[in-house]
Amino acid sequence: MSEPTSPLDDAPDDIKLAVDLIYLFESNEVDIDTALSALEIVKNDLLAKQRQT
Repeated sequence: MSEPTSPLDDAPDDIKLAVDLIYLFESNEVDIDTALSALEIVKNDLLAKQRQT
């Protein structure tokens, strides 16, 4: 018997990660402004790392 599938099983990795992050923020009741600020910090960090490669 096969396991039930989720629509996310075939989703692109960026969509899967976005869903995970949304779940993380919501399940921990992270304030929206705090979440947005944290995402901006992460984005800037990743962009800096990308420029180094």
